[in-house]
Amino acid sequence: MAVKPTKSSDCQEIKYTDEHWKLLNEFRASAKPVMAALEEFHLGSVVHGSVARGDVKEGSDVDVFIAEVQNSFLVETALEKAQIPINSRLIVQATPTYAMKAHIEITEQITVTFPLMEMRRVEREFYRFGGEANLSQLKAGTRIPGVDKRLMLIEPTEKGHNECSVIGREDFAAKIIGISAETVLDRVHVLLKRDIIGRTGVFVKKEVAPNETFELALKKLSDINPAVRRRMKN
Repeated sequence: MAVKPTKSSDCQEIKYTDEHWKLLNEFRASAKPVMAALEEFHLGSVVHGSVARGDVKEGSDVDVFIAEVQNSFLVETALEKAQIPINSRLIVQATPTYAMKAHIEITEQITVTFPLMEMRRVEREFYRFGGEANLSQLKAGTRIPGVDKRLMLIEPTEKGHNECSVIGREDFAAKIIGISAETVLDRVHVLLKRDIIGRTGVFVKKEVAPNETFELALKKLSDINPAVRRRMKN
């Protein structure tokens, strides 16, 4: 079932159970070796979303993100050296104006993503909007404020978290998270629109062949897709 935005102005405190803390620790433990493998090759990464904030559920994803454009061979070599399996490789583009990204699936729940071209500020801040934590913060047990798919601002507390809707409080949420109000307004607009018309899917989602690099697959895409060429030039 799709998660719907919450427009209520009511705030509440959520206290985590022992089972919740155990689940959070398990998710974070699965992210650490992936991030450590990348760091061995000087590839800084973050985990973003509920694993960074703390409000995980059984089906939560472990999304590891490298913010800078990287040589895909270096990323894959870092994972292979650490004996972390690569199950599939995809090139993904959310919309024609967004950067193309390399998407490496390790398991159904664990992925590594990095941009294949420079991202605009609003694209980069999308990850901070949801909350992101680096390897040092995971090791220290630090949880980071961010906004979930219900458009609820999750602010970690000692016993769990406080949550309030960001709708009508976009400037406040931006200050708490440390991003521009423009990004918060953009995400609110997108998620409210999605709630009305439904999810429309991604613009590009192409599997990379075993004998191809991400860069070669991207070039082939740009040769046949004018929208991809325009985004690469911009």
